[in-house]
Amino acid sequence: EWRDPGCSMGLAMNADRLGPGEHCASTSNRNFEGRQGAGGRSHLVSPAMAAAAAIAGHFVDVREWL
Repeated sequence: EWRDPGCSMGLAMNADRLGPGEHCASTSNRNFEGRQGAGGRSHLVSPAMAAAAAIAGHFVDVREWL
């Protein structure tokens, strides 16, 4: 599931948050347990990696795209 870009998941303070077992590619500079939803997993990525993941629909090695 792809969500709209923006700050809505930044602190998981509204309904837009990760559920248990869900993963998120985040270009944020902060990562700690439960930040974007209890039981979810945030992966800190570069803007290039985020773009590559969005195009591919899953995490990829961005070095293969350069």
